[in-house]
Amino acid sequence: MAYTENITNRPVGRIRDLHGQIVTILCDTEYRPPLRELLYLERDPTIKIEVYAYENDRVIRCLLLSSVTSLTRGDRVHATGTEITVPVGNEVLGRAMDLFGNPEDGKGPVVTKVRTSIHGAVQKQFVDQPTKREIMETGIKAIDFFTPMQRGGKILLVGGAGVGKTVLMSEVLQGLITNHSGVTIFAGIGERTREGHELWNWLAQKDILKKVVLMLGNIHKNAAVRFRTAAAAATLAEYFRDEEKKDILFFIDNIYRFLQAGSELATLAGEIPSEFGYQATLQSEIAQFESRLKSTVANSVTSIQTMYLPADEISDPSIAVTIPHVDSTVFLKRSIAQQGRLPAVDYVSSRSALLEPDIVGKEHYAAVTHATDLLSQHEKLSRIVAIVGRDELSSENRLVYDRGQKILNYLTQPFFAAEVQTGRKGVYVPREKTIRDIQKIIDGGIDDIPATALLYIGTLDSIR
Repeated sequence: MAYTENITNRPVGRIRDLHGQIVTILCDTEYRPPLRELLYLERDPTIKIEVYAYENDRVIRCLLLSSVTSLTRGDRVHATGTEITVPVGNEVLGRAMDLFGNPEDGKGPVVTKVRTSIHGAVQKQFVDQPTKREIMETGIKAIDFFTPMQRGGKILLVGGAGVGKTVLMSEVLQGLITNHSGVTIFAGIGERTREGHELWNWLAQKDILKKVVLMLGNIHKNAAVRFRTAAAAATLAEYFRDEEKKDILFFIDNIYRFLQAGSELATLAGEIPSEFGYQATLQSEIAQFESRLKSTVANSVTSIQTMYLPADEISDPSIAVTIPHVDSTVFLKRSIAQQGRLPAVDYVSSRSALLEPDIVGKEHYAAVTHATDLLSQHEKLSRIVAIVGRDELSSENRLVYDRGQKILNYLTQPFFAAEVQTGRKGVYVPREKTIRDIQKIIDGGIDDIPATALLYIGTLDSIR
């Protein structure tokens, strides 16, 4: 670890034992470090340990933020007198780093004038939070129509392994970042190194890396590092919002890995788990993190988060505690992906708090209402078609079924983020055009066109 905090010479005690990333320290001096203070080994100051909990007056449980092979029983431990800090300021833009500010991009040390604690100051009570709700257009038909995004709001992309969460988030990023005048922060927690590398290359190719900072705690890092990476990324967002007075796009992939890391640490620390084996502090941990991603009247923090769905189980507690903190939730379904329809959005389960006439407009609201009703009927008719075939439906039901299928096919879209894999050139579709096209399908304006003609197109104009 290249960076070292300011070193003090205040002895704390010695290491008694090690259990995974949980280090037990026996205090043999009068000093008792406060929670979250950063400690270091006397023989190697680069080995970092963070105070996590007190077992009793003399025994401390700590998080090991280095390799487990770097410790031995009996090692002397000293206090730094500070918490973990991360470099902040315009100097970090265009860089990829870990939660200590160590470079992950091979471009040398991240040198800044200011460093700040990753745990932030006392949480501000933003009485001046914005009341106006403004739609942010992504160019993705499925999101802009059924689950629109709010400037300064939060959207959650939920799905199991391999259903397209990261690809969809990458497409949202590409749709928003080009015209965004503020700062973009990407937090990679518990995901593959390859995905971060691909994002880095794309940002460099588009010449927009200069307004982006990547905070990485990939899957090969230990649980303590992955757990604290979220706090480090939130610190960057707070700094640019409050000190630099800039709007923020905050991407995190994957919020579940943050909660999972907390669960691993709680288990290693011997804490009694709650339902389904999660840590008892599950709700408070996600609430504390999400509360830091607030907007003010002057500057917005717009957050796009992905969440892994364990075993495709929608009732998992990790999902239940996260959804109340977001404005829009997009559920990606495996069965839809297997049908070849991407993005694999489940329009029945997905929802957005912005779907109100006063926010999205009467035309959009009416179109969504009619489309939702049509798709609900289509889902019921699909079960009949699967058994007896489409020809056995009445003429009225056949019309409903066909129009529902056309809406589903129309909402598929070639992505810029997947051009290499699919061979299809990506398209950006304005929200107004999506609304009018879907309303045209509902009204029977293209009843003479087969549903297959609507797969992976941009707008209806492209098939005329």
